[in-house]
Amino acid sequence: MIATPDRTPLPRSFFDRPVLEVAPDLLGRLLVRDTPDGPITLRLTEVEAYDGPNDPGSHAYRGRTARTSVMFGPPGHVYVYFTYGMWHCMNLVCGPDGHASAVLLRAGEVIEGAELARTRRLSARNDKELAKGPARLATALDVDRALDGTDACTPGETPLRVLTGTPVPPDQVRNGPRTGVAGEGGNGDVHPWRYWVADDPTVSPYRAHVPRRRRS
Repeated sequence: MIATPDRTPLPRSFFDRPVLEVAPDLLGRLLVRDTPDGPITLRLTEVEAYDGPNDPGSHAYRGRTARTSVMFGPPGHVYVYFTYGMWHCMNLVCGPDGHASAVLLRAGEVIEGAELARTRRLSARNDKELAKGPARLATALDVDRALDGTDACTPGETPLRVLTGTPVPPDQVRNGPRTGVAGEGGNGDVHPWRYWVADDPTVSPYRAHVPRRRRS
């Protein structure tokens, strides 16, 4: 029998820890997105950790900017960025206020509201692909820059919140190099900071960084 997931909201203290503790502990947690058309609930199956000033792969490595200011704020807030002029990606800020670490939400299983997610992910061949990758996850949940800075730790007052769910046992957690990260930040021996649920079909495939070619 599959245990019923715990619907208790995660407290801010959950996020007020080192990013390498928070990231694997997010696997199996539930992310709830209240949209104008109804709620969508996602079980997190893949994440990546980014450790601010200690991490050349982090947006905050060189300090605070207008784009990254949310990362320097209190833990438990949402950091949303726009990438490649096309896609949004969603992170959860963690660690002490001012440190700028965050966890990128890379993939998950839509367990409620799949009919709503399908209307935003028309190219998905099946429900396992609805949130299989960070841009797909944000698209399926209707996440954009308007949600940047949202406090995910205020139940009933926020369009995004994280629930306790069913944490994944340590023996089912895998880790390895982060996907598509350039330079030292993508070195899996130094930063094996992508975490995923073993053998879960919603986890995205690993891809090494490929430099973008300039148009002639």
